[in-house]
Parts: sequence; structure tokens; C-alpha cells
Amino acid sequence: MSPTDDARSMRERMLAGDLYLADDPELIAGIQRAQRFMATYNTPTTDRETRGKALDGALGAIGEDSEIRPPFHVDYGENIRIGARFFANFGLVALDCCPITVGDDVQLGPNVQLLTPLHPMEARARRDKWEYAAPITVGDNVWIGGGAMILPGVSIGDNVVIGSGSVVTKDVPADTLAVGNPARVIRELHG
Repeated sequence: MSPTDDARSMRERMLAGDLYLADDPELIAGIQRAQRFMATYNTPTTDRETRGKALDGALGAIGEDSEIRPPFHVDYGENIRIGARFFANFGLVALDCCPITVGDDVQLGPNVQLLTPLHPMEARARRDKWEYAAPITVGDNVWIGGGAMILPGVSIGDNVVIGSGSVVTKDVPADTLAVGNPARVIRELHG
């Protein structure tokens, strides 16, 4: 079956991690909704209450006592689920072409990137605007240092620390410290 023979909507294909056309009208409408959210959320004069209501309406879910400092950038927003007591410092980028699921008590330093989209290696497919994506999962009680990048398809276990500037290309087991580019586990964490 070729990508053009698939009867599912581009949104369904995107969320399933299959090839989808990035310039599909339904997907463009979702991006435009997200851009309106970001325009409100990231305006410096927006008060905290308005910002909170915008966040509640834009994300798939966000737990109580959670805070995301602007600027905050998403592709869609609705594919992001965040647990309670989450904190993200300035400059979070969460490209949610596939689900991004974040547990409770997670903290992100400034300029962290959670990136689900991927692009085909074939030049023609890229020219024709085909993409695909893979979900990201972050467990409970995780600290991700400033400037870290979490790449498509990565799962991070509970109680993990990701060092600043790390590029996480593969899963990180629970109770570990991972650093570097590409990130690798350098030790276990206890208690």
C-alpha cells in the first residue's frame, strides 16, 4: 500500500506514526488553532489567569499546580498530556505530531525540546511534504536540564535526570542519570 492509498485522515495517520502530508488542510487548521493559543499565551502582558485558561483549553490534559513559563511553542497542543506539579522554565518547544505524555513532578530547564516529528530519508518524499512521527513518554519525578533535546520515539523512566544540553536518542531506564550527545546512562540514582 502506498501512502496515497490509505483511507484514514491525515490526522489519524499522523497520530499513529504513519506517513502523513504536513500541509493537509485538517492539520493546517490544527496548527492555526495552536498559533492562536501561542499568541495569547506568549504575550508578555497576558495575566496569569488568562494564560492558565488558554493552557487548559489548548493541551490534551494538564495536571494541577503545573506551570509552563512563556514562551511555549507547540505544533498542535492537543496531543500533549502533562501530569500534576509539572514545571517548565522559559522556552519549552513541544512538537506534538504524535502524543507527548509527561508524568507527575517533572521539571524542565529552559529551552528544552520534545520533538516527535521525523522526515523520510528519500528526497522526493520530503519534497512532497511527507512526514511521520513517534511518541515521547516522560515518567514521574524526572528532571531534564536546560537545552536538552528529547527525540522522537524516546521513553524516559521514572526518577531520571537528563543533563543539560543532552540529546536523548534512545530510551532511558528509570533511576538513572543520562548525559551527552548522544545521551548515555552514566550512573544509577538511588533514593
